Amino acid sequence: MDHMPTVTDEHKKLHALAGTWIGEETMAPSPWGAGGAAVGHYTGRVECDGFFVSQDYRQETDGAVSFRGHGIFGYDAEKKQFAWYWVDSMGSVPREPSWGTWSENTLQLTSQSPHNLGRYTYEFKGPDAYEFRLENSFDGGATWQTFMTGVYRRA
Repeated sequence: MDHMPTVTDEHKKLHALAGTWIGEETMAPSPWGAGGAAVGHYTGRVECDGFFVSQDYRQETDGAVSFRGHGIFGYDAEKKQFAWYWVDSMGSVPREPSWGTWSENTLQLTSQSPHNLGRYTYEFKGPDAYEFRLENSFDGGATWQTFMTGVYRRA
């Protein structure tokens, strides 16, 4: 190796996700539930000397924990794309990370599974607020259905 890797501006963009966040969420009806209001709690930490951001998430419905997840964000300089590894209390193991780009104040990533495509959008509304949207496509990306939306603020 000619030199040690250094944290780039792209890595530093991910640092916006660090901190403690609380969000008001709306879930669409699905095979997993009737949908409705929920509260999301998210803690993000800058890890590994600034190269990654880890996240711990829990969702509460009617005052009880209804869902948990853990993610790792990073940047792949060769692909020039952001990567997001996500596991949760549904128990599925992802085949690969979600991949995406950052444009102005929005990070958007896409995942692929045998059943559908997933699209995840983080739109920052300043340093202390963001909106999140999770959408699914069951026709190869021709149409998208909103599964979840959330508005988060720093706690």
